[in-house]
Order: sequence, then structure tokens, then C-alpha cells
Amino acid sequence: MQDKDTNSNIDISLVIPVYNEEESLPELEKAISEALLNLFTYEVIFVDDGSTDTSWSVIKDLAEKNDNVRGISFHHNYGKSVALQAGFEDVKGDYIVTLDSDLQDDPNEIPEMIQMLKDGYDLVSGWKKERHDPISKTIPSKFFNYVTRKVAGIKLHDFNCGLKAYRAEVVESIYLYGELHRYIPMLAKREGYGRITEKVVKHHPRKYGKTKFGLSRFMNGFLDLVTITFVQRYLQKPMHFFGTIGVLLLIAGGFINLYMVYVKLVLGEGIGNRPLLFLGILLMVVGVQFFSTGLLGELINKNHIEKQKPRIREQV
Repeated sequence: MQDKDTNSNIDISLVIPVYNEEESLPELEKAISEALLNLFTYEVIFVDDGSTDTSWSVIKDLAEKNDNVRGISFHHNYGKSVALQAGFEDVKGDYIVTLDSDLQDDPNEIPEMIQMLKDGYDLVSGWKKERHDPISKTIPSKFFNYVTRKVAGIKLHDFNCGLKAYRAEVVESIYLYGELHRYIPMLAKREGYGRITEKVVKHHPRKYGKTKFGLSRFMNGFLDLVTITFVQRYLQKPMHFFGTIGVLLLIAGGFINLYMVYVKLVLGEGIGNRPLLFLGILLMVVGVQFFSTGLLGELINKNHIEKQKPRIREQV
């Protein structure tokens, strides 16, 4: 994030990822101006994520006509998370708002969301309670939100909603890549910003172009959920995960092999062709591998942790 210019007095920074939305952008910029101009000082940062149409030309034209508009352009398509992160690193406002560029999010919802932040919340997420999307998108989205809600322990109905508002310090504390834009509330909560709520927002039908949603993004989202859940729980203590599994496998394999010793020495039976013997040996070998992985993780993580500095809440 850029250092705040004390003379700029920008209340809100809007970060808007753009991918092939040339027709929507002028209308969106006008709608934002009508919603915010007389209420807040603001800036709009359009992040062109490698569009193949004339979106970047439209953004440059809007920036020439309106000093509140700025733009960032990528060489190729990196994805929504990377686009948002680039915008987050360039904002100047006290509050940060993200929304999609397809005109389905309504800028008129922003003032009330900002007021909720002023009332004490760290993050306000939009909830598209009445959606204007095809069933091929709404049903997977409901399932995704249900699973994420249970895993995250955050009572939000719509993690996917692009319309969100944050205190500036929230976006300073997180880093987005992959499909992690879906899990910003989880990332914020992990960093100590747990005052998270939602607001029912108006959702408009898509006016131009076509949806960018696809099965691959749906699957990638779930894989990232697994990743972030694992990292959130075990980043600081990899031995707690790998070591526990390793010890359990070693114990199981040890008991099996002790039983095989009893069969051989006490009962006098042959064990060379018994599958149970090979299972016991396999469990012990895999157990050692898991334990070693946890130990290596601790050694690597020690370097990482020593370079970390805690975020101090307050000093007196």
C-alpha cells in the first residue's frame, strides 16, 4: 500500500478488477460518481487483468476525463486475486471497497457499508440474496458457500460476492494469490480482524458480455480452501500435523510387528509370507517419513518465524 498523502484526504479507494468489460466501464464509473461524489472523497483504481478487448483504452480515457480514476494494466491475465492485490498495494483511502466491473454490483450500497465500518466492523461483505445468475452458477455457489461457512466458522452467506468493504489496515495485512479472493474474510480473521458482518445488497442482471465463471474456477476455489485451511491451522506448527500422523503410524506398525514377533517366537509359526508383516513394516516406514517431514517443516519454519515481526495493537 502506498504511504498516505496527508493532503489527499481520500475517504474511499475502490479497487475494480477488469477483464474484457469495455462496454460496462463508462456506465460503472458514472454510477460510482453519482453514488459517492457528494458524500465522500474517493479514488477508483481499475486493474485491467490482461483484457483482449479495448478495456484498457476505455480506462485511460476515463482517467483523462476524471481525476478520481486511475488504472493498472497487466501484460496478460493473472486472475482476480492478483488484480485485487495490485490494487490493494496502490490504494490511498481510509476505507477500501472492491466490486466487480460487470455492473451487477450496485455502487449505491457503498455508503451504508462504509457506515458499518465506521460503527466498528473490520470487514463488510455483500450478500446477493436475490441473484440474477444462471442456475449453473447459483447452485455450485450455494454449495461452495455452505462448505466454506462451516470450515471458516464465519457466518457469511456469500463469500463469492465481489462487493466488499474493508478498513485499510485489513487489506494491508493480507496477501492474495490463486483464488484466495474468495477467502478474504478467512484471511482477515486469521490476522485478528474478526469483526466481520454482511449486508444484503442489490444484484443486477448482467448487461454486457458473459460470465467468467467456469468449472475450473469452482474446483480451484475448493483446492484453495483446503490450502488456506491447512496453512491457517498448521503454518506455525507443521510438526503438530505431520508428527502426529507419523507417531500414530509408528505405533500401529510397532504393535503389528510385535505381534509378528510373538507369532514367530512363541507360537513357532512362519511369518515370512504373511501380508500383516509387510503392512507393519510399511506403516513404520511411512510413519518415519511423516515424522521427518514434520521435523523438516519445523526447521524451515524456524527461519521464517525469526524474520516475522508481530503486529502490535497498542503501546502506552
